[in-house]
Parts: sequence; C-alpha cells; structure tokens
Amino acid sequence: MRRPGSMWSLETLGRARLSRHFWMREFLHSEIGNFHEISNIPDDPDLALERGRAFATTLLDPLEETFGRIFVRSGYRSVRLNAFGNAHKLNCARNDYPLECHIWDLPDRPVAGASIVIPWFADRYAQGRDWRDLAWWLHDHLDYSDIWFFPKLCAFNLAWRPVPLRRIDSYIVPKGTLLKAGADPAETRDQRAARYADFPPFRGIALPA
Repeated sequence: MRRPGSMWSLETLGRARLSRHFWMREFLHSEIGNFHEISNIPDDPDLALERGRAFATTLLDPLEETFGRIFVRSGYRSVRLNAFGNAHKLNCARNDYPLECHIWDLPDRPVAGASIVIPWFADRYAQGRDWRDLAWWLHDHLDYSDIWFFPKLCAFNLAWRPVPLRRIDSYIVPKGTLLKAGADPAETRDQRAARYADFPPFRGIALPA
C-alpha cells in the first residue's frame, strides 16, 4: 500500500483490520491533528500496518477479551504530528525519545503502541484502587515491552516491540520506575496475584513464554 494520496486510499487504510477486535481507523484519530489541521497519515502505511497488527494481536486483543471494550486514548501519530505536539508541549515525547511508541513507521525503530484506558479498571481506580494492581496483572499476563501510567483515568501507554524491554513507569504516586527493563519484580508471583485476585479470568489467546 502506497502512502494514501486520496480520500479513497485513506479510507482503505482505515478499513485495514489489525486483529480480531481492532481496525486501523480507530488509531488514526487525533485531537491535536484535528484542532491544528495536521494530517495523521503514515509515511509508510505497510510498515505501520505490520507493526500495528503485531501490537493489536499480541497486547490489545487479550485485554479486550478479558476486560471488555478498550478505549484507545491516543494511537498512531505521524512523524510530523508528533514533532508538532512535542514542540508545542501537547504531551507528546520528542520523536527520538527511546520510549516513544506512537510512531509506528520509523524504519530503524520497530515499535507500535498506544495510550489506552480499561474502563473496567478506571471505575475501580476512581474509587481508590492502586494502579500497581493493574501494572502487575499486565506484567504477569502479557508479553509487553514498556508501560507508562498516567493519573487521568489510569490511562497507560502500552508498547509492543519484537524484543520486549519489560519496563514499567508511572506518573501516578508512587511516581517513577516500578520495574526496570529486564529486572525481576520486588514482589513475588503470589504477592502480585493477591493484588488482582478479583480481576476477570484471563481470556487472552496465549500466555507469554
């Protein structure tokens, strides 16, 4: 697929299916792009779709099957759109930031990610639930690369990489790094499981190795 140059080709891109539950269209929406009239179209649609399929199949489908509908807060960002957002302090990391996961079609950086909300958990978080309960559930059930939590709605950046970093950070108190890349959790598996004992049964396609 060449870079969309018409409404028809952009519509075709939006209709591309990434996984059992997700299509490309829901990752192309951008409030920044809409407000500032900046198109959010991949420079390399084929590469964006390839990585988006790996991301959605590996990480998002198991979440949707376990918790119900997942809200995509911010998905794909074009190089131009992300750079604009960073330059104008609109909560976008710089394009060359190692943990930037929204740009899916950089040839030398194999990554795809999105900022998402799990409504099932957001309701419990609003009542005081510890964000780390969800963080450890994600760690124990998904083959994620990096996760970064945010205070509003307990949204979090979730990223896929072919070689996962297995890193968790947060802007929610206690702020900072919960798990360094490649490190073992401070809590045991039993301690972590006790945190999420009331979570729905895992219904993902496959557990990570």
